[in-house]
Amino acid sequence: MLIDFSLPPALEKVLASCVNRGCAFVSGTTGFAPEHWDALEEAAKVIPVLHAPNFSTGVNVLCRLAAQAAKVMDDSDIEIVEMHHNQKKDSPSGTADRLLQVVCETLERDAEADTRHGRRGDVGARTKREIGMHALRGGDVVGDHTVIFAAQGERIELTHKASNRDTFAKGAVRAARWLAGKPAGRYTIDQVLFGAE
Repeated sequence: MLIDFSLPPALEKVLASCVNRGCAFVSGTTGFAPEHWDALEEAAKVIPVLHAPNFSTGVNVLCRLAAQAAKVMDDSDIEIVEMHHNQKKDSPSGTADRLLQVVCETLERDAEADTRHGRRGDVGARTKREIGMHALRGGDVVGDHTVIFAAQGERIELTHKASNRDTFAKGAVRAARWLAGKPAGRYTIDQVLFGAE
């Protein structure tokens, strides 16, 4: 079993090592390009592979809650705001991208076409399909994520804040224990935490 939280350029060598040894692979690395996702798919033909942008139990509960809120508050204006420490290289965070994916899947929206990354100048009125995405960087913030559903007369804000990195390590170890002994294939954190198919 190998648990990897490195950087995207290391993926090829790490995956090759796992495939050569028949070793299961758990990854929490974010900022992947399409070729990295392809490499995970190829490796999953030979070994068990589990990738999650965030191994925190609370963040994954947040994803579930965001999907439920999107279903019910489907006429809301939706904004996703994330904040991390000043050394984080990718933006938006993998967790924010996952929250966007969850909301888009629920509402049948296109993450590329319907997402507005920040706003500046005369951008015009907000469209009904638009989902705002905002990345903040500063200090030593471990990871804050908020999904806002703003309707006429009311607003719901679902927030998760990580105060240290232990939660990610615990979640990755939990996922690794769950993945041990599984056949080759792609697995998800939802399967680990919620028994999802």
